[in-house]
Amino acid sequence: MRLPRRGFLRLAGAVTAWPMVARGAAAQSYPSRPVRWVLGFPAGGATDLIVRIMGHWLSERLGQPIVIENKPGASTNLAVQAVVTSPPDGYTLLLALATNAINATLYETLPFNFLRDIAPVSGLADLPLVMEVNPSLPVNTVAELVAYAKANPGRINFASFGTGTISHLAIELLKVMAGIDVVHVPYRGGAPLITDLIAGQVQAGIDALPNSLPHIQRGAVRALALTPAKRSDALPDVPTVGETIPGYEVTTWSGVGVPRGTPAEIIERLHREINAGLRDPAIRARFAEVGATPLFYTPAEFGALMAAETEKWAKVVKFSGAKAD
Repeated sequence: MRLPRRGFLRLAGAVTAWPMVARGAAAQSYPSRPVRWVLGFPAGGATDLIVRIMGHWLSERLGQPIVIENKPGASTNLAVQAVVTSPPDGYTLLLALATNAINATLYETLPFNFLRDIAPVSGLADLPLVMEVNPSLPVNTVAELVAYAKANPGRINFASFGTGTISHLAIELLKVMAGIDVVHVPYRGGAPLITDLIAGQVQAGIDALPNSLPHIQRGAVRALALTPAKRSDALPDVPTVGETIPGYEVTTWSGVGVPRGTPAEIIERLHREINAGLRDPAIRARFAEVGATPLFYTPAEFGALMAAETEKWAKVVKFSGAKAD
């Protein structure tokens, strides 16, 4: 049977529009089942804590459980890959980090392109980094650390929370700008880093402040300086590295991403609920307790930050000669 041309065009148009109608209906009913939030660090660290604080809020706002999935390994690349290969339906979120921007250059080949394959949703938190040492190391300031390292080249084991992470690049930048030789020791997250630093297995480290703050406060480790340009209200008497080494500045950020192709309506819903949480006094107070600062970005603004940070760290990686172990 042959259809009249007008009838055929109506039928073809309906078939073409069906995927859009289905996606619109899915977005309107979102979410109808638990949402998975993937992060590239083990449980117990600073990023894990921030995600769980916001995850509880999102669960209440969305009416569905937020299942936190810790997927450490390969400098957070395993977590990104898990999200990239998930359906773009809003049921898999990524904790996007400065580390992801670094890895775009640090690794010669990756099975994904961070900027191409991850759609930005929202900012989450700024987690300041702190340079700290085991109390047995006879240094109390950045200047004393640099002097000790120059007198003892290659004898300080300097820990990061992972190869290719911003913690690692902060150490590489210190080596270049201070002209020192220290041994980089990567860990799989902040929790094992601080455990070994307290035990004296490593002498120094650069960790996320929220992870190390309670150990600094009880004297288990000694904070020398913070890596951002400004001091933190959580440790107002601790200087910045830049106060001793002019020009040294390392800031870190975290946010939320989803697989590229996720419906705009779902991205906007997630963005709206996350930003409402960041404005909530109770969440702001919990962030402040661990030294984290809320980051407010629209999806477009967060995308611009991701792109700018990828370009910035590409220059640092190439200049320092940092390699993925």
